Amino acid sequence: MTRETTVKATEPSSGTGLGTEIRLAGVTKDYGLASPAVDDISLTIEPGEFMTLLGPSGSGKTTTLNLVAGFETLTAGTISLNGADVGNVPPHRRNLGMLFQNYALFPHMSVAQNVAYPLRERKAGKEEIARKVAAVLELVQLTGRDGDYPSQLSGGQQQRVALARAIVFEPKALLLDEPLGALDRNLRSALQVEIRRIHREVGSTFVFVTHDQEEAMNLSDRIALFNNGHIEQIGTPQQLYTEPETLFTARFLGDSNVFELGQAALDEKVAQDGESWIVEPGTVAAHPGVRASSAIVVRPEDVEVAGSRDAVPSGANAVRATVRDVEYMGSYRTLLLAMGASGLPGRARTSALRGEYAIGDTVVIWWWPRSQRIVAA
Repeated sequence: MTRETTVKATEPSSGTGLGTEIRLAGVTKDYGLASPAVDDISLTIEPGEFMTLLGPSGSGKTTTLNLVAGFETLTAGTISLNGADVGNVPPHRRNLGMLFQNYALFPHMSVAQNVAYPLRERKAGKEEIARKVAAVLELVQLTGRDGDYPSQLSGGQQQRVALARAIVFEPKALLLDEPLGALDRNLRSALQVEIRRIHREVGSTFVFVTHDQEEAMNLSDRIALFNNGHIEQIGTPQQLYTEPETLFTARFLGDSNVFELGQAALDEKVAQDGESWIVEPGTVAAHPGVRASSAIVVRPEDVEVAGSRDAVPSGANAVRATVRDVEYMGSYRTLLLAMGASGLPGRARTSALRGEYAIGDTVVIWWWPRSQRIVAA
């Protein structure tokens, strides 16, 4: 059933400091389908923060950005900028910059004319326009290209022009909707560096949408990870990687070795040994303090590989495995594993110089209990 919220339209103030606080409380967007596109989410983005909305396609991140921008209307909840409710404020009155994947440049306008467009719409004077356009083109490293047209620029240069246009009128927040999605990997990496630099120099609040985990980890102060219209977890990139709270988070951000508890997934059992647990022949039993719907997660870089159980240190956790494949990654090798009798998929990283393991080898992988994470499955 669609919920409705009546909110009083209030225009956001310019705020103080270097950016705008963006606060979402109970935000819902329901299109009348099986489940809401965005379902009762709450999130506070601090002034000057670089917040990334990360998640797979259809998870609700872009809809959330469009709700903040005013391109979509709320079904329920409130959105405020610097404490001012903007639920009924039209997009052009919210003083927010927007950067899209497709650049959206005017082909018949020069670089300078494209960048100046928001200032002309705001009736800025000619001297102010000239000064601000020159300053922002220097910021995005396009000085001297002001007379060129979009067709004369590379994709990366066009995106720089779009970025300059989005920040030239000094918005208190910049909303970026997968702006690097159309670029090749090397150019994406280069522009990520530029976006980080510009964020530091401008000091505005940046809200960035992407489905690319590496991009989110590289750019963000914090990440809000979306899943089926909900926020799965919020935290710094390091927190989400090293302290995932759910199996979805652990799997979406990096590779993981997963042992789902309460299910007979391996031919070993978990035996108590003080604060640690040791894997021995038998059936899987629950880890202490963990529900049946939980799982043990271990990152591949925390896993060591041994030729036999005798080589595993006392107090470590260990699982028998078979090498299914070996990937040479330049600085390291990744062993693709079948773990236990049931052949659970797993990964372990070894030095690129270690080439003693081959497809079909039986090994024992081990890790210290402090390296594992117990998550909700």
